[in-house]
Amino acid sequence: MNIKDNVQKILKEIPERIILLCATKGRKVEEIEEAIEGGIKFIGENYVQEAEEKFLKIGKKVKWHMIGHLQRNKVKKAIEIFDMIETVDSFKLAKEIDKEAKKRNIVYPILIEINSGRELQKSGVLPEDAEKLIYDIAELENVRIEGLMTMGPVVKNPEDIRPYFKLTKELFEEFKKLNLPNTELKYLSMGMTDTWKIAVEEGANIIRIGTGIFGPRRGG
Repeated sequence: MNIKDNVQKILKEIPERIILLCATKGRKVEEIEEAIEGGIKFIGENYVQEAEEKFLKIGKKVKWHMIGHLQRNKVKKAIEIFDMIETVDSFKLAKEIDKEAKKRNIVYPILIEINSGRELQKSGVLPEDAEKLIYDIAELENVRIEGLMTMGPVVKNPEDIRPYFKLTKELFEEFKKLNLPNTELKYLSMGMTDTWKIAVEEGANIIRIGTGIFGPRRGG
């Protein structure tokens, strides 16, 4: 099955309300173009530099989401490329995005990344610290919090990820009730190739799929 067919198969399987985000780290422009031909409208990239090279060739015919950890010194370039940053996990990062958005006279959409597995080596705000972070970021005028994102730990059995998705959905519903300024919680980004079906069951409306579209990456 080729890339285009893989995209169309997934699009048929998911409800219309779900955004299929094509995770393109390490993929060639030709492969991404084929995914776009299959119906992909959203691209997810992990690194600003890699995204920039692809963006120059692909442009704005798709929406671009930042789905990797973002360093503050890359924010200016990230805002030029990406339509949304899904991985905001600190006030300092949000403040930098706010500063750059203000220069452009725009309100920039972000998701808050939740470290649902409380893993030391992973980015994301800890679940118990997320509410304070959202309160702080809501004070910024040029960013808008539009939802939450989580990776969850790596699991052998996809079913084992469910508690982490469930936790993130519970936070999502809690934060919705806060009615804070500059927040409009509508997106829940969870699930990848092996876990997206469980993510959808638990309320995700953005799923991030790479291997399920392109096949395994060469060399791993």
